[in-house]
Amino acid sequence: MEQRVTPRAADAVGAKAATADVTVAKAGGPRGEGAAATGVKGDAGAGAVTGARGEAAGGAPRAGRSGDGPGGGDVRRRVPRTDVLLRDPRLAAAVERLGQAVVKAAVREAQQWARDGRVPPERVPETALGLLPGTASGLRPVINATGVLLHTNLGRAPLSDAARQAVAEAAGPTDVELDLTTGVRARRGRSALAALRERVPAAGDAHVVNNGAAALVLAATALAAGKEIVVSRGEMVEIGDGFRLPDLLVSTGARLREVGTTNRTTAADYADAIGPGTGFVLKVHPSNFRITGFTRSAEVGELAGLGVPVVVDIGSGLLAPHPALPEEPDAATQLRAGAALVTASGDKLLGGPQCGLLLGDRDLVRALARHPLARALRVDKLTLAALEATLSGPPTPTARALTADPAGLRARADRLAAELGAHGIDVRAVDSTATVGGGGAPGVELPSVALSLPEPYAAALRTGRLPVVGRLEAGRCLLDLRAVPPADDERLARAVRSAGTEGRRA
Repeated sequence: MEQRVTPRAADAVGAKAATADVTVAKAGGPRGEGAAATGVKGDAGAGAVTGARGEAAGGAPRAGRSGDGPGGGDVRRRVPRTDVLLRDPRLAAAVERLGQAVVKAAVREAQQWARDGRVPPERVPETALGLLPGTASGLRPVINATGVLLHTNLGRAPLSDAARQAVAEAAGPTDVELDLTTGVRARRGRSALAALRERVPAAGDAHVVNNGAAALVLAATALAAGKEIVVSRGEMVEIGDGFRLPDLLVSTGARLREVGTTNRTTAADYADAIGPGTGFVLKVHPSNFRITGFTRSAEVGELAGLGVPVVVDIGSGLLAPHPALPEEPDAATQLRAGAALVTASGDKLLGGPQCGLLLGDRDLVRALARHPLARALRVDKLTLAALEATLSGPPTPTARALTADPAGLRARADRLAAELGAHGIDVRAVDSTATVGGGGAPGVELPSVALSLPEPYAAALRTGRLPVVGRLEAGRCLLDLRAVPPADDERLARAVRSAGTEGRRA
């Protein structure tokens, strides 16, 4: 693995003090892992994305701190009362949409702005409206311009329009466990599971749990509690945010039998370790790092005849081979090679919601689905709806980003740069390199194109009304377009223009 430490200067428009961020790059892994999401290329579990709440209100000129209003009265006495403001039809409608507590907090903040002289009292209602969040949730939509397609800090795979529509429709009462024809209880998520089996015909059956780690925990608990799991030393990985595979597996009551060495493990190493106490052989794809040089790894086909089930954790959720990722393992190939069970994540290369996929031998999968732990790990109806739409619907945003034409990215970047340059912004289109991220395709670099802006734009964009997260490189803020859908180009341009305006005010 390669580590690189890059200092950077203050990334706030008009900032007077300098700060420093640390970014770490790993082969095939996220760039900037462990750093706060400050416009660096990153995939850190520890980072936090924060933003300002009201660009429209924040742009208002200061009204001054004079205590005298027209006629010599104290201007603070003219600040509208809370109950009066809440009767404003616009704020009353916001209460229905966001809840009274959220709206009242914005009203009180706007009132304080008026008392401080930041806005005139008559502008308090508009200021409160500008301070309101878009939804009742604390999560804010952002534009991912980092160049990391599956950015863990930004929620990994964005859902397709079809999946979002399916989630909206499933939010009310649904037939998730009811057969409407017969009126009796039915298998939960049956249509989503059918769609998954259709996408992976080599699987005898399929099951879905709430994430990829849960899929492996269910397999270990059901197949190896009190027994041994045979695994290569070179595949004892840390999966992110401090969670390590050995700790995860041991927590199920299984014992780990390590074989081989960090860089070389042969089929004979596995065979020598198998005995009456073996639960299964585990193969783990080291999806967030790469070992090169004098290496050897036993293939699934070599292990399938050892007399115990072979469980393969492919991690990234690729269901079939992908031409852009020739070295990334996929579920179909592993099952055809003899794996009894394949586990994977749904929110990575599959491009769907967070969930864990289990595919494999029919009897084995059904036994896992009936295990008591499966109840604790089951997914909700919204996840099932999003997963089915991902599997059966049009190409996902992740799939489109993977296959984006560099020439098309260049044309978009040139057009945006020309448009923004006409507004006096220091911007140019530059060649860039994107990565898959999310613990997938280590070492794979995807040619891309980015907008290059002065470094202070990083913080201004990140904290704007519509947050845009880019990365810092060579003293410039880069907005990589590979993960930005073309439909978001105008929103991106608007955010850049707004950041430039705020910078000139500062």
